[in-house]
Amino acid sequence: MSNVVELLSATLSADAAARENATSSLERLATESFGPYLDALSSALSSSATQSYLRNAAGLAIKNALSARDTSRQEDLALKWLATEPATRNKIKTDTLQTLASEDPVARNVAGQVVAAVAAIELPIGQWNDLIETMLQYVGHADNPGLRQATLQAIGYTCETIKPEVLALQSNQILTAVVQGARKEEPSTAVQLAAIHALFNSLEFVRENFEREGERNYIMQVVCEATQSTSSDIQISAFECLVRIMHLYYDKMKFYMERALFGLTILGMRHEDERVALQAVEFWSTVCDEEIQLALESQEAAEYEDVPLRECQYYAKIALPEILPVLLQLLTHQEEDATEDEWTVSMAAATCLALLAQSVGDGIVTPIIPFVENHIRSSNWRHREAAVMAFGSILDGPDITLLEPLVKEALPILIEMLQDPTDHVKDTTAWALAKITDALVSSIRPDEHLPRLISALLAGLNDSPRIVVNCCWAFMNLGEQLGDESAPSTTLSQYYETIVTALLTYTEKSSNENQCRTSAYEALSILSAHAPEDCVQVISGLTFTIIERSERLLSMADQILGQDDRNNYDELQSNFCAVLTSLVRRIGTDLKPMADRIMSLMLNLIRVSGKSSSILEDAFLCVGAMTSVLERDFQLYLPAFLPFLQTALNAHQEYQLCGVGVGLIGDICRALGETSLPYAQSFMEALLQDLQSTVLHRSVKPPILSCFGDIAMAVGAGFEPFLETTVNILLQAGATRADPSDYDLIEYINELREGILEAYTGIIGAMKTSGKADALVPYVPSILTFIHLAVTDQDRTDPVIRSSVGLLGDLAEAYPNGQIKNALLSEWVSELLKNARTRSGSADTKRTAKWAKEMVKRATQ
Repeated sequence: MSNVVELLSATLSADAAARENATSSLERLATESFGPYLDALSSALSSSATQSYLRNAAGLAIKNALSARDTSRQEDLALKWLATEPATRNKIKTDTLQTLASEDPVARNVAGQVVAAVAAIELPIGQWNDLIETMLQYVGHADNPGLRQATLQAIGYTCETIKPEVLALQSNQILTAVVQGARKEEPSTAVQLAAIHALFNSLEFVRENFEREGERNYIMQVVCEATQSTSSDIQISAFECLVRIMHLYYDKMKFYMERALFGLTILGMRHEDERVALQAVEFWSTVCDEEIQLALESQEAAEYEDVPLRECQYYAKIALPEILPVLLQLLTHQEEDATEDEWTVSMAAATCLALLAQSVGDGIVTPIIPFVENHIRSSNWRHREAAVMAFGSILDGPDITLLEPLVKEALPILIEMLQDPTDHVKDTTAWALAKITDALVSSIRPDEHLPRLISALLAGLNDSPRIVVNCCWAFMNLGEQLGDESAPSTTLSQYYETIVTALLTYTEKSSNENQCRTSAYEALSILSAHAPEDCVQVISGLTFTIIERSERLLSMADQILGQDDRNNYDELQSNFCAVLTSLVRRIGTDLKPMADRIMSLMLNLIRVSGKSSSILEDAFLCVGAMTSVLERDFQLYLPAFLPFLQTALNAHQEYQLCGVGVGLIGDICRALGETSLPYAQSFMEALLQDLQSTVLHRSVKPPILSCFGDIAMAVGAGFEPFLETTVNILLQAGATRADPSDYDLIEYINELREGILEAYTGIIGAMKTSGKADALVPYVPSILTFIHLAVTDQDRTDPVIRSSVGLLGDLAEAYPNGQIKNALLSEWVSELLKNARTRSGSADTKRTAKWAKEMVKRATQ
C-alpha cells in the first residue's frame, strides 16, 4: 500500500490517461483490500511529511469510502467498514483525531469530515462512545486554537450528519462547548466562526435547551452579539443561525423579536457586505414562510372546528413599515451581468417581497404603490426594473378586488415596456405580465388590453431566451384561463391560429437556451388542451406537424453520437409526445383515422428509446390518451404494447416510469371493459410484484391499490378469483399508521388510504353489478373497521372523508336487503354522515354524504 500517495498524486495529474489509470487502481484497491487501503490513506492523512493537497485527497478518499447520499449505497459502505478488523478501524480513528491537532489547516478540516463519516456509522450502533468526550476535551485546549477550531468543525460536521436523537444524551455538553467558543469574548476569530457553524448544525437536537428560558436567553445573546462582529464571515454565520432558529423555534421568538431581532436584521439588510445582507433578508423570508404555513394550519383547523396547535405572532405585519422600504431599496441593487445561477441581494429582496405579500395580504398594497409610480418611468433602468419587480411580486396575496383596478391601470404601461431598451427591464416585464395572466386575467379587457398584449407577447418571441420563456408562460396562462374546450368559442379564438403558428415557428430553432424551445412546446400543449370548438381545426393541423417532426427525428436515432445530441433528441421527443398527448385528448375520436400512425410512432419510439425514461414516460402517457380515444379498438395494439408495459412495471428503480405503467393498466381496463379479462391475471401478478418490491418508491403504491379497483370494475365477476388476495392486501395496507410528528408519513398514509378506498369502491361496484355481492359479505366488517379508522384519525383529509362516506354509501347500496343492517346502525356511522354533511368540508363531500345517508337509510329500514 506504499504507492497510495503516488496514486493520489496521479489522480490530480494533467495527463488524462494517468488520471484514469490512477483512479482505476485506487478503486481496485478499495474493492479488493478495503481495510489496508483505508489504513494507508489514514497514514497519508496524518503524516506531516505528506504534502497538504495530498493529505486533503487522502481524507476525501476515506470520507467517500465511508459515506454516500444514496441510502442503500450508504448501508453497503457501513457494512464494509464494520467488517474491517477492529485494530485497523481503531488505528484510522486515532490517526484522524491526531490530525485535528495538525499545523496544516487543510488536513485539519478534512480530518473533521472523516471523523463525521465514521461517527455516522458507529455512534448510532453504540460504538466509538468516547468520541464526543474526547472532542470536548480538545475544545478545552486554550493554548491550541488550531485544534479547537478543527474540533469544533468536526463537531459541526458530526451534528450535521447524525440524527438528533443519537446525540441527545450529550446535547448539553456539546452545546456548552459550542456556545463557549461562539462568544464575542473568544480571542480567535477562526475558533468563533467554527463554533457558530457547529451551533448551526446542532440547533435541531438542543430543543430541550431551547425550552429552558435561561439557556435560551444565553444562546440568543451569543448569536445576536455575533451578528455585530467585525468579521463579515462571523456575521453571515450568525444570521444563518437566526434563520434556522426562526424556522425551528418560531413559537419561542416573541421576546427576542421585540428586544433585538427587528433592529438587528434591518441593520443586517443594510450591510455593505452583500453576503450579510442576503442572510438578513433570508431571515424575513423565513418569518413569512412560517406565518404563511401557520395561516394554512389555522384555516385547516377551522374547517374541522379545531384549535390550531400553533399561534401566529404576525411578525411580518408588525415589521412591514420598517422592512418594506429596505427591501424596495435592495431591489435597485441589481447586478447587470449576474447569471441565473447567482443569488443576488435584489433577487432575495424580490423573493422576500412576494412572501410578504402572501403573509400580510392587503396591507402591502398601499405602501408599495408610491414606489412603483415614482420609479416605473425613471430614466435609470435599475429603478424601472425594480418598480416592475415590486408590482409583479405583490400580485399573489392581496385580495383580487383590490388589485384589479391597479392592474388595469398598469397594463398599458407594462405592455409598452416589453419594448424597453434594457433586457433586464423587458425580462422582468414579461414575467410580470405572465403573473397577471395567471392570477388576474379578469383584469385584461378583451377589447382594450388583449390585442395589444398578444401582439407584444408575439414580438417577445423574437427576443432573448429569458424573455421568450416568460412570453411562453403568458401564452400558457392565457390558454388555461381564457380557453375552454367545452365552449363553441372564446375571446382567445380569433388569436389562436396566429399564436400557434408563431410558437410552432419558434420551435424550429436548434437552440434550447434557458429551456425556451421547451417552453414554446409546453405552450402549444396547453393551448391544444384548452382549444374551443372553433379552434379544433387549427390544432388538428398541428397534429400532422408534430407527428412528422417526431417521425423524422426518429429516423435519425441511430445517427446520434455525442451526449449533447442525445440530450437534444430526448428533449425534443419528450416535447413531441407531450403535445401529441394534449392533441389526442382534445380532438378525441376524430383522430381515429390516424390511430395506426400514432400508435406505430409511439411503439417505435418506445422500442428505440432504451432506458431513456423521460421519453418512455411521455410516450406511455400518449398511449394512455389513445386508449380513451380507441376504447375497445385499442385491443388491436395490445399484443405489441404489452411487452413494453411489462418492462415498465418491472422498472422498480425508475419509479416514475413504473407509476405511469400502473396508470396505463387502469387506462387499458377502462377502455376495454370486460374484454380486458384475458389480461387481468398478468396485470394482477405484475401489480402484486410491485407491491412486494423493497426498491420501488412508496409513492407508486397508492396508485397500485387504486388500480385493483379499475381492474375489478372492468372485468366484473371475473375479479372474483382475485378477491381474497386483494382484500387481504388492502386490509394489511389499511392498518398502517403514522407517527403524529412525521408530516411526510402522514401525507403518505392519507394518499395510501385514498388508494385503498378507491380500490374498495371499484371492487364493491364490480361485485354488485355482476351479482356477486355475496362473495364480499365476509369482508364487510373489516372494511367498515378500516373506514372507521380512516375517518377518526386526527390527520384525516377531506378527500379521505369524502371517499369514506362514498364507500359507506356504496356498501349500503350493494346490500339493500338488510344483510349489513346492524353494522350500518353503528353510532359512528350516523355521526360520520352527520359531520360530513354539516361541517365545513367541501361541497363535493357534503353532496356525497347526503347521497350516502339516503343509501344507509334504505338499507337499514
